Amino acid sequence: MKNLAVLAALPLLAIALPARADPPVGIDARIEALRTASGTPGMAVAIVENGKVVLAKGYGVRKLGAPEKVDADTIFMIGSTAKAMTTAALATLVDAGKLGWDDKVIDRLPGFQMNDAWVTREMTVRDLLVHRSGLGLGAGDLLYIPRGSYSRAEIVRRLRYIKPATSFRSGYAYDNVLYIVAGQLIEAVSGQSWESYVRDHVFKPAGMTHAADDFTAIFANPNRAHPHARFGGSVRGTNEMRLIDERDHLPQASAPAGLIAASANDMARWLQVQLADGAVPGGGRVYSAAQAREMHTPVTPIPITDLPGPIAGTQPTFQSYALGWEVRDYHGAKIVWHAGGLYGATTVVVLIPEKKVGFSITIASEETEPRHGLMYELLDHYLGLPNQDWPARFKAYRTQRIAAAEAAVSQKVSTPAKIGPSLPLARYAGRYVDRWYGPITVAAGADGLRVNFQPTPNMGGRLEHYQYDTFIARFDDPAIEPAYMTFALDADGKVSRITAQAVSPLADFSFDYGDLAFEPERP
Repeated sequence: MKNLAVLAALPLLAIALPARADPPVGIDARIEALRTASGTPGMAVAIVENGKVVLAKGYGVRKLGAPEKVDADTIFMIGSTAKAMTTAALATLVDAGKLGWDDKVIDRLPGFQMNDAWVTREMTVRDLLVHRSGLGLGAGDLLYIPRGSYSRAEIVRRLRYIKPATSFRSGYAYDNVLYIVAGQLIEAVSGQSWESYVRDHVFKPAGMTHAADDFTAIFANPNRAHPHARFGGSVRGTNEMRLIDERDHLPQASAPAGLIAASANDMARWLQVQLADGAVPGGGRVYSAAQAREMHTPVTPIPITDLPGPIAGTQPTFQSYALGWEVRDYHGAKIVWHAGGLYGATTVVVLIPEKKVGFSITIASEETEPRHGLMYELLDHYLGLPNQDWPARFKAYRTQRIAAAEAAVSQKVSTPAKIGPSLPLARYAGRYVDRWYGPITVAAGADGLRVNFQPTPNMGGRLEHYQYDTFIARFDDPAIEPAYMTFALDADGKVSRITAQAVSPLADFSFDYGDLAFEPERP
């Protein structure tokens, strides 16, 4: 009888407990504490539960040294989480019968060409989006990062000169350049620019009233979060937080890969659409439920590597890339998510489909604790897991990585061979060309050698001798990663080739110096 009484009482106890879907108690104070502790000037968070917006709010200030506060309509650059919006734009074309996910790109985008003729013929729209093209990690990013001058069409044309790292569809390697191709494809099929098409067919129907995808509109909005980062020291991520002028670092040509700005209110609407399989609150659709399934269906397996102690608990048992989204598990739950990062801005967007919960975290800095730390705190909350203080764990992980990188750079730079250079400095001077990137110039002056990456405005700096015929490019802009530049000499003692490699082991993969091979320009 006693056991029966206990069992009878259980439903009443369950009713009395707080709903699992409620946001964490004290979440505002928690977010503000994380923001302050990490030195992040401003951030915004949106949470949607069961179709309802339960949080859309800004924290901190829009810019260091200025009083204006972040609010729910402050726009943040959302980085690669915007890839899902480019994919959504393609989905609307599929719904309209103008495009198919498995259409050949060459049939829809005249002039499209990969390095390999067979891959050119076989590449589909789906292939553009799932990182299985055979290109290496971040291949071609230097065409537009940090501030490339090439047009979108010219970036697509130069794709043919980038050599593959693996065979087609054989493995996963994240890239941005094929999303730029997707942007050109949207223009070719729709007759509208990617920018205007996304505004008309994604932002407007979704109710994302402050979202913007061109820099004229972004910079004209006074209510925007400015980017910040830590510079100085031997690797990026150390020293004090500083403001970045993003107008120097965000080329419009690369926008389909991740240059959209959106507010917490915008992201809340985006989360509602995602969780409702394309439906818009109050009626209407951005895209069909059939296309929603396509976009969230895993395609390319992502290899799993062991994560270090502080964050080992985040390691999935499976992970894969879908169409603009990554799909993985976390303690048995399916997670559809994506991270985004730009100069001085980071984002994460997370969906827990079985719980009908989604959230976004947008940050005006490159700190990891408020983004990934808060992400896993929210996941634990909505999945009913114990709190593990993920921000502290990610801070420890970040500290370990920076310390190891600083030690590696310090050891390498402090112990060069005291040999070289082989030639008088004037004989290294000249104009050199890489087939996919374009030209650089090396000039000799009273202060030594300087290099200028000509397709990238203001990407220049001095060449500091390291050892043998290797120099370190110390760029004038501290946001650009230093690079080892090695001059190879032919039998006549003339420069025949220049290769490059990032100095810091933590350099973002977009500084794909290792893919460059400059040769003397031929008359």
